[in-house]
Amino acid sequence: MNTTVLLTGANGFVGRQILRSLADRAVPIRAIVRNRESLPTDIPEFGVITTRDLFDESAAWFAEACKGVDTVVHAAWYAEPGKYLTSSQNFQCLTGTLRLAQAAADAGVRRFVGIGTCFEYDLDGGTLSVDTPLKPLTPYAAAKAATFLALSQHLPLQQVEFCWCRLFYLFGEGEDARRLIPYVRAKLSAGETAELTSGEQVRDFLDVRDAARLIVDQALGTRIGAVNICSGVGTTVRALVERIADEYGRRDLLHFGARPNNLIDPPRVVGVRPED
Repeated sequence: MNTTVLLTGANGFVGRQILRSLADRAVPIRAIVRNRESLPTDIPEFGVITTRDLFDESAAWFAEACKGVDTVVHAAWYAEPGKYLTSSQNFQCLTGTLRLAQAAADAGVRRFVGIGTCFEYDLDGGTLSVDTPLKPLTPYAAAKAATFLALSQHLPLQQVEFCWCRLFYLFGEGEDARRLIPYVRAKLSAGETAELTSGEQVRDFLDVRDAARLIVDQALGTRIGAVNICSGVGTTVRALVERIADEYGRRDLLHFGARPNNLIDPPRVVGVRPED
């Protein structure tokens, strides 16, 4: 049976780790990227398709890309820190994803795995399972939720298995310098004070490499519907940052309370892991 996996966003923060995890399992890969040169060079040969903008491609282009593919793992999405939550580009990503999914179905793809977010949920619950009601509060979360709702109804009618992996708070290799952990590391490395909020927020943190392995488990598995990609463990931001500071022996450089807490930021966001 043909097991080729088509991976979008293969040079992104999450996509690069999915690519590595697929390669570790010797899965035949066809990657779609903007820039071939930015792909890892230590992975055995795999197919590469380049595009100027994935979400502007036509249905015919997507259909050609999906020929001979067993499973699509769609990791591409607009994700620039500080902008992605409210950007109108989320709706281009939504419409482009729907074109890709239909083209995949038309090409006879057996399984389609999309990447969602914990922000689709009603975060007031604090502990979030796949049965938690959806209540997206940003254009990003709304576009992800709309994609999930549309494809969960449409793809099964096209005889395509559909799995939706909701990510929680990822960190690790390749993380943008504007995010929390790289910011803290940069400050501590320079011997400078890291200005932080109170750090009392409880979050479900997971290394991006572990998240990628869980996503590939789903891609190569049989589960359908939504699944949380999370640790299932709540950790305060303060505790996480203090562990990082201990690597440098510089807790004295952490200035908690220097920045105000976001009043709309939920106090607790922790996922419920799927049963094996």
